[in-house]
Amino acid sequence: MSRFVGRKDELEGLRTLTQKTSASLVVIKGRRRIGKSRLGEEFSRFFQQAFFFSGLPPTQGMTAQHQRDEFLRKMHHYRIPSLGSRDWGDLLEAVSQRCRKGRILVVFDEISWMGMKDPAFLGKLKTVWDVDFKKNQGLVLILSGSQSTWIEKNILSSSGFVGRISHILTLEELSLPECNQFWFQQKSRVSAYEKLKILSVTGGVPRYLEELQPQHSAEANLRRLCFRPEGLLFNEFEQVFSDLFSRRSNKYTQIVKILCEKKASVETITKALGRKKGGDISQYLDDLCKTGFVTRDYTWDIKHASPSKLSRYRLSDNYVRFYLKYIEPAQKKILRGAVGALPPSWISIMGLQFENLVLGRKNRPLLFEHLGIDSHEVVWSDPYFQTKAEGRKGCQIDFLIQTRFNTLYLCEMKFFRQPVPKGIVRQVEDKIGRLHIPRGFSVRPVLIHVNGVEESVVESDFFSSIIDFSTLLNT
Repeated sequence: MSRFVGRKDELEGLRTLTQKTSASLVVIKGRRRIGKSRLGEEFSRFFQQAFFFSGLPPTQGMTAQHQRDEFLRKMHHYRIPSLGSRDWGDLLEAVSQRCRKGRILVVFDEISWMGMKDPAFLGKLKTVWDVDFKKNQGLVLILSGSQSTWIEKNILSSSGFVGRISHILTLEELSLPECNQFWFQQKSRVSAYEKLKILSVTGGVPRYLEELQPQHSAEANLRRLCFRPEGLLFNEFEQVFSDLFSRRSNKYTQIVKILCEKKASVETITKALGRKKGGDISQYLDDLCKTGFVTRDYTWDIKHASPSKLSRYRLSDNYVRFYLKYIEPAQKKILRGAVGALPPSWISIMGLQFENLVLGRKNRPLLFEHLGIDSHEVVWSDPYFQTKAEGRKGCQIDFLIQTRFNTLYLCEMKFFRQPVPKGIVRQVEDKIGRLHIPRGFSVRPVLIHVNGVEESVVESDFFSSIIDFSTLLNT
């Protein structure tokens, strides 16, 4: 197995289950390549035995029998007798008989693929859990998958599994310090800017970062991974969207292409697609959010710290934006034998990719720490936008933190290949001037940068805090 990086909190949460005196049913969900299977493998080190089963990716002509045959093949691999039956109930019961005693881990990976073609699958799984699996006090059964929508509907919201699930875990992208570990011994010799180039494509997706060769430049790594037919990321998008969304993948692709350029409301997206306002687009957006490609950012009423109904969708997956803008347009040319290269224009999306990295849920506590904010003091933190109205201008804040002490930390994230110039002060002053700030609130502007700032920015004493991207990587 590859070296295991990060997931300290997630692994510790799972390990607490081994201290129980009863069996545990666990659900792990998250974007494909996010490390669900790898986390299960690492967790298996704490058990006497471990059994891993995985559903087959959906393809044309796939049937429930294909899934049962694959399950049966793994049973033979583990030398579990099947008694000649191919019924899900009998197969699951045969596995449970092997797991009657001892500290045992059982993982059903890509559970949605395993059971989506057989409507009786989940009912039989629930029965075998109740009758057999849970009788072993040292057993942990993990149900994992990237079809988060399917898991929410069929397991987490199902009356059949209510009260049976001990632990629910949603895996997100790795934090910046965890990403930094993939440069291993060379991390201190590689600049934060070069690391940003890689992360602006891979994000914090561990499977992508495992392909990094730290001895080579960012440009060389990206050429190998993205602009060669054999590269992992050359057609990764098509595989992932096809596996997750099947025949509807084109509809989801149309939506993320709109979000490639900027954040948008559901009304804007519906209009761009030439559709009438309806439930299907909202459902597609919800699916994209649950599968980890898109994030829905809500704005809020600062005075009352209450959520607004207004929201915008943001393409939060760095690889998807890079693929659609730069890999997909070059694919046919590369397949004809042309050597792919990084287009000079790719730097134009670095600002958006930089924002996505810093806004990752696991990175926000790092910002709080650098700003001296106790996380319990935070009443709201998200990208913020204020719509234009009578007597009020519109504005957009990269990241706004509101504390219970009526302090607003207005965070501006700026990517420049050169040090940030003094003009940034005027830009942020303008945003503060537009922002409707309730009486009694303080505003502290914060600048987050990559390649340094001009001395005049520091001398202006305008920003309450100036945070270098390298300090977030090395926290």
